[in-house]
Amino acid sequence: MNPIVNPTVLLVPGLAPTTVDHWQYLLAQRLPKARIVEPPAYAPLSREARTAALDATVSAVAGPIVLVAHSAGVLTTVHWAQQSTRPILGALLATPPDFELPLPEGFPSREELEGHGWNPIPRQRLPFPSIVAASTNDALAPFRRVAGMAEAWGARLVDLGPVGHLNPASGFGRWPDAEGFVNDLSRTQAAPIH
Repeated sequence: MNPIVNPTVLLVPGLAPTTVDHWQYLLAQRLPKARIVEPPAYAPLSREARTAALDATVSAVAGPIVLVAHSAGVLTTVHWAQQSTRPILGALLATPPDFELPLPEGFPSREELEGHGWNPIPRQRLPFPSIVAASTNDALAPFRRVAGMAEAWGARLVDLGPVGHLNPASGFGRWPDAEGFVNDLSRTQAAPIH
């Protein structure tokens, strides 16, 4: 078995601000080298601004990186991966939303999301190992659609069961399994091919 390296873990949040009771924030507090990618305050819905923020954060890190994305952060990561050549050890992609379908009331409309560059969702294979953690009762994406995304991205699909959107509103603060997934992705391996 390959040894675990000590990568910098970059946490890529969704559209909602990361709160102190969110599992990403709590995970960042437990890891020795973790940074939250700060979303652009000037353009909160802009997919381009969010991928640029991710790229700037990745560029500022020397050494191996594991990405840990939640919700729209998954889509930010997948869009970013289509243009980046930076080697990444792996990515944990938790509960991606399906912006190609109408979202529940209170969320941006499909037209707003398309106008800000989110659609279509890239379906190309990712250039690094990845794990898609999917909920069976997420109001932001049917499990079957998320399973299709995971397959297209070449990711390992993990069925989390009925965990909603894996956020504080669904009853999740700390998510203990996240650290295990990060450790799995942190094992040294051959450099990804781009």
